[in-house]
Amino acid sequence: MRLSVFLLIFVFVLVLPMTIFAAEEPMAPSKTHCRLSVTIDIDTSRVAGFVTVPAMAKAEVRFETGQLAVSGVTVNGRAVSALPRNGELVVVPDESGEIIVRFEGVFRGGENEGDRNYGVVSSAIDRRGVSLTGLWYPHPAFLASWTMTALLPAGFEAVAEADSIGRSPKQGLVEFVFEFGHPVESLSLVATDRYEVVRGRAGNIEIFAYFFREDRELVKTYLQHAKGYFELYEKMLGPYPYKRFSIVENFLPTGYSLPTYTLLGQDVVRLPFIPETSLGHEILHQWFGNSVYTDDRSGNWAEGVTTYLADHWYEEEKGKGWEYRKQLLVNYEAYVHEKNEMSLRDFRSREDLASRAIGYGKAAMVFHMLRKSSGDEKFFAALREFIRQKRFQRASWSDFEAAFSRETRRDLSGFFRQWIEGKGLPEISIDNADVRRKGDSFEISFDAVRKNYPLPVELPVDISFVRGGSRQETVKLDADRKRMSLAVDKEPLRAVFDGDYDVARLLTADEMPPVIARMAGEEKTLIVLPRTDRDRYRVIISDLVKRGGVEKEADTVKDADVRNATAVILGGDNPVVERLFGGSIKKEGGFSITVRRNPWNGAKVVAVIDAASTAEADAAYEKIYHYGKYSSLAFDKGRNIAKRIDAADRGIIWDLRQEAVVLDMALLKQLSSAIDAAADKRIVYVGEYHDRFSNHNIEAQVISALHRRNPKIAVGMEMFQRPFQGVLDKYISGEIDEREFLVRSEYFKRWGFDYNLYKPILDFCRREKVPVIALNIRNEIVDKVGKGGMDSLSDEERKELPSELDFSDEVYRERIRQAFALHHEPEQKNFDFFLQAQVLWDETMAESTDRYLSQNPDRQLVVVAGGGHLIYGNGIPMRAFRRNGLPYTVILNDGDIDPGAADFVVLPQPLDGMTSPKLMATFRETGGKVVIMDFVNDSPARKAGLRSGDAVIAVDGTPVTALKDVKLALYFKQPGDKMLVTVERKRFLLGEKVMTVEVQL
Repeated sequence: MRLSVFLLIFVFVLVLPMTIFAAEEPMAPSKTHCRLSVTIDIDTSRVAGFVTVPAMAKAEVRFETGQLAVSGVTVNGRAVSALPRNGELVVVPDESGEIIVRFEGVFRGGENEGDRNYGVVSSAIDRRGVSLTGLWYPHPAFLASWTMTALLPAGFEAVAEADSIGRSPKQGLVEFVFEFGHPVESLSLVATDRYEVVRGRAGNIEIFAYFFREDRELVKTYLQHAKGYFELYEKMLGPYPYKRFSIVENFLPTGYSLPTYTLLGQDVVRLPFIPETSLGHEILHQWFGNSVYTDDRSGNWAEGVTTYLADHWYEEEKGKGWEYRKQLLVNYEAYVHEKNEMSLRDFRSREDLASRAIGYGKAAMVFHMLRKSSGDEKFFAALREFIRQKRFQRASWSDFEAAFSRETRRDLSGFFRQWIEGKGLPEISIDNADVRRKGDSFEISFDAVRKNYPLPVELPVDISFVRGGSRQETVKLDADRKRMSLAVDKEPLRAVFDGDYDVARLLTADEMPPVIARMAGEEKTLIVLPRTDRDRYRVIISDLVKRGGVEKEADTVKDADVRNATAVILGGDNPVVERLFGGSIKKEGGFSITVRRNPWNGAKVVAVIDAASTAEADAAYEKIYHYGKYSSLAFDKGRNIAKRIDAADRGIIWDLRQEAVVLDMALLKQLSSAIDAAADKRIVYVGEYHDRFSNHNIEAQVISALHRRNPKIAVGMEMFQRPFQGVLDKYISGEIDEREFLVRSEYFKRWGFDYNLYKPILDFCRREKVPVIALNIRNEIVDKVGKGGMDSLSDEERKELPSELDFSDEVYRERIRQAFALHHEPEQKNFDFFLQAQVLWDETMAESTDRYLSQNPDRQLVVVAGGGHLIYGNGIPMRAFRRNGLPYTVILNDGDIDPGAADFVVLPQPLDGMTSPKLMATFRETGGKVVIMDFVNDSPARKAGLRSGDAVIAVDGTPVTALKDVKLALYFKQPGDKMLVTVERKRFLLGEKVMTVEVQL
C-alpha cells in the first residue's frame, strides 16, 4: 500500500503516510498465493474472517496483527497454540501445508473523526460504508498474490486490489471475490451502497469510477483525464502493470494510491484541480510503489520519482519546471535543519514537513540531476529497465544505481553514495566575478565555491550580452574553491548561475523569498506581543509557544533579539514593526500575515500577524501553515481572499557590465528649466558635495528662484541638528547676531565644513525671513549607534529616535555596504551598526521634513543635504514620501549620470570662494585641552614657533576649551590678519610653560 502526496496548495488538508514497514522478510514458498475471507457487519462495525497462507515445515511464518483479536490458528486443520505478542503472531508449522488464522476486529471510525486529517483514520465500518486500509487483517510478512472473498449487505459495491472482481448474491447478502494474481504487500477493502459505477477504457485498460451519486457529474472529467495519464505513462514507462484501474471516492478523508485503484476522500474529489494534478500522481504510483515496491530498509524512493514525473512533470510541461524545482529547494531550506536532517536512505514516509522536503523534494531533485546528466533517452530507458527487472518485487536505491549505471555505462557509485547516504545539500556560491577585454573577445572570470559536497558539480551558466542575445555554458566545479574563466565573443551583460535550478543546492539569501514556510520551519521564534488586545491572539500565542516560541513585550525587544531569531510580531501596528519597516503593515481582511526578510539577519524572517478579532484569528490561523510558499495572506472569516509571493532572484546573479549611458547634448537645459519643473513640488531636494562652493552656489540659486515664485518657502538643512532649532529661529528673526548664532548652534563642533560655504544661504534666509529647519539628529546619538548599535542607547536617548525606521530596503543596504567597505573608520567594524547609524540619520531628516510640512501645509520646503542622502531617492526622499505621499523633485550637484539617480543632475562650473584662514595644524581634544598633533607644510603656526604637543589655551585672549573655539576665532579673521595664540608647553625637567606667540595667518 502506498500513500500518495497531494500537493494541495489551496486545501487545508494534510496527507499523512500509510505505509506498511517490512522487517527482514522471511522465506516464503515460491509464488506464494494466499486467501482472505471476511464477513462485514455494518451494525456492529465488525469484520471477522480468516487468512489462509501456505507454509513449509519448520519455516517460521510471521503475521502482523496489531490490535486484532486472533481466535484460532490451525495448520492443515489441526489447532496449534500460537498467540500474538506485541502485535505480532509467529507460527512455526511442523509440516508443510496451510496455516489458517481466524480473527476479528472492530472499526468504529466515527463520522467526524479524522475530518481534515487525511490518512490518520484509515479504517472504519459504519452506516456510511466500509473503508479498511492498513492493519485490518493479519498480514503475512512477505509478498503474496491473493484471492479475497467478502460478504457485504445487499446493494453494496466493493473495491479492492484486483485484476478481476466477481459479484454474486449469497444468503441475502452479496459476495465479492477479488482475484489478484501478483505479489503484493497487503490488501484493502472499500464498500458502500452509495456508489454509482461507471466504466471507461484506455487502450487495454479498463477504467472504473466509483463515485457517490451526488458527485456523478464529476465522473466524465475524471475518466477523461485518467485516459490521458495512462497514455502518457505507458509511452514513458512501458505497459500498465494491471488490467484495471479504479478511481474510488471515500467517505473518510483519505488520499491513498493502492495497487489497481486510488482512494480519494470526498472533499478531495470535489476540488477542481485534482483531475489535472493529483490524479496523475496516483496513476503514476501504479508503476512506482504499487507494482515495484519500496524496500524501506534502504529508503523509500517511490515518493521522489513520482513527485518528479508527476507533479513536477506537469509544471515542466507548462514551462514552469524551474519554479517547481526552486520551490522544492525553498521548502528544504525552510523546514530542514541539523536536528531533523536525514539521508534519503533513512527516509521511510512523510512524518512532517521536514521529512517531506527530504523524501519528496530532495529525492525529486536527485532524479532531475540523473536526467540532466544522462539525457532523456537514457534516463527513461533506465527507468523502463528498472521497472521490467523489479516488477512485483521490492526494490532499493541500489537497484536504481544498477539500472542507470548499466544504461549510461558510467560508474555512478559516488553519485548515489553522496546523494542517498549523505545528509544535507551542497552550498554553492560565486565570488569576485569580473570581465576583461582579451583581443577581439571578452573573458569572464569568477571564483566558484562549494561546501558540503566532495564530488564535481556541473553548474549551468546563462550569459546574456549587452547588445542582446544569450549563451548557455556549463562549468565543472571539481574543487572546493576554483577560479574559472569563460571566453565570449560579445560584451557580457550578466551571468546567471543555475537559474533553472538543475542542481540540488542550498539557495543563496538573494534567492530565498520571505515566505511562511521559513517561519513555520523555525525551531524557536521570538514572539513579539501586542501592546493591546492581547486576548484576540491567545490561540496564536499558545500555538507558537508550543512550537518553541519565546514571548517578549514589544517595549523590551532589542535589535539583537531580532537579529538572533525569526520574529513573529503580533499586531500590524506593533511598535516593533515601525522600528523595522518604517510604519504599520497594511491590513487586509479580518486576518492577515505578512512575511518579510529580517533586516538584521538574512537567514531569518519577520512575520507580522494582524487579526481584527478573536474570531478572525481562530478561523484563519491554523490554515496559514498550508500556504507555506506565500509571503502574505489575507483571510475574511476564515476564507482566503488574497495571497502573494514576494520576488527573489532566479539563480545566482552577477551583473557584469551595462550598456553605456549616452547624454544627448541637444537635450541639455539650463538650471532654470529644472527650477521651473520643481516649482510646483512640495519638496525640492538639492544634493551637494559639502566642500564645493559651486554646489552651494547652485543651492542658493534654487532657493532664491523658488522664493521669487513663492515667498512661502522654507529651507531644511542637514548641517543643523534638531535640539538647536530655537537658535536657528532666533538668528533668522534677527534676535541674535552671527557670532552668537554660531556659538549657540555649536556649528563648529557639529559640522566639519567651513561656515563660509553656507553663509550665503543663511544670509538670504535671514534677510528674507525664510524659515530654516534643523533636520538632523544629534551627532552624539549617531556616533554611539555607529559604535554600539541602537541597543547601546539609554532610554532617554531612545526618545530622540524617529518613531519609524525602515531597514528593509535591500538596494539602500547594498549601497551603504559598499560605502562601509571603502570608507569606514577602523573602530567601526560592525556593518549592522554602521547601517543603523545611516538609517537613523536619513529617517530623522525625513521625519523632520514631514513634521514641518504637516505643521505648515502652506509651505514649500527646499532640503539641502549631502548627495549621498538623496541619490536614487532611497535616503531621505522615499522615507519622507512613505510618511506623507507628497510630490518631490531631486536635484543633484555633480551627480553620476545614471538612470534613476535623480530627476535632474546639475554640472556647475567650478567656483572658488572665500574661506576662513587656517593654522595648518592638526589637533586632538584631550582632558579639556586642545593639543597640537602635527603641522601641514608651510604651516603659519609652525613658522610662528608652535610645536607638536603644545596645548592651546587661548586665542586673542579668549579661553579655548575645545577645537570649536579655535574654529570660531578663525572664522572672524581674514587672510593676512594676526592671531595671538597662547599655549601651554611641557618642558623636560623644567615643567610647563605658558607662552603666547603671534601667528601671521
